Amino acid sequence: MLRSRLFLLAPLLVFLALAYLVPFLGVMRWSVTLPEPGLGQYKTALTDPLVLSVIWRTVRICALVTVLAVAMAYIITLLWVRGGPVMRLFVELCILIPFWISVLTRAFGWLALLSNRGIINTWGQEIGIFSEPLALVRNEFGVVLGMVHFLIPFAVFPLASAMRSVDERVLLAARGMGASRARIFWQVFVPMTKTGIFGACLLVFVFALGFFVTPAILGGGRSVLVAELIWLRIFQSPDWGLGAAISVIMMVAIGLLLALTMKYAKGTGR
Repeated sequence: MLRSRLFLLAPLLVFLALAYLVPFLGVMRWSVTLPEPGLGQYKTALTDPLVLSVIWRTVRICALVTVLAVAMAYIITLLWVRGGPVMRLFVELCILIPFWISVLTRAFGWLALLSNRGIINTWGQEIGIFSEPLALVRNEFGVVLGMVHFLIPFAVFPLASAMRSVDERVLLAARGMGASRARIFWQVFVPMTKTGIFGACLLVFVFALGFFVTPAILGGGRSVLVAELIWLRIFQSPDWGLGAAISVIMMVAIGLLLALTMKYAKGTGR
């Protein structure tokens, strides 16, 4: 039985090894051989003020994006799972349609809306809301907005799974004991969906760490994140060794994060 399972999994394991493991090993080799053998690039990555500032900015922005995206996704998922038929259909379309639009198209769409000569600033000046264009792009605000918009649909699915597994009898029991709707929501419903919240936060945060196109376009080079820094080091400096070292550090950090969160999830599931 075990052999048959391994036989069926073999093509997938070979594909994963060729598509991910082999390139990653190549990046690790660059990090300890370029421009000269040793661990000097790792020392530079962990001590250079520029690299550390980019890493800190990345973690800070990704944490903010995670909170905002999951909070908005929770409201959307609540309408999707517990709303009426018309509301469910409308919300489902709002969730699925963004998957048909590429990340590049979305980023340029936000740029057309938020730039100094974009729709928002043009209309706002024409009707007299503000006299000068607002700085809505080429900063962290534009980066956060674009990332949140892209990641909300990804947070919906783990939240929907958790909400659909909520036992209605528990909610009815709380209602029968005189609890208000707000109290039932915050003290009963939300705690019962904490696994979905946890999964959505993990999914969004890991995705956000690797964002490149949206921060590059909406940040305009003023809010550089780790993925863009790696690209700059490899393709513009060029400093392949340092770019590879930063890549390895981020991969190891993400792996440790996933391991810790999986351990926490198993602990809470007992």
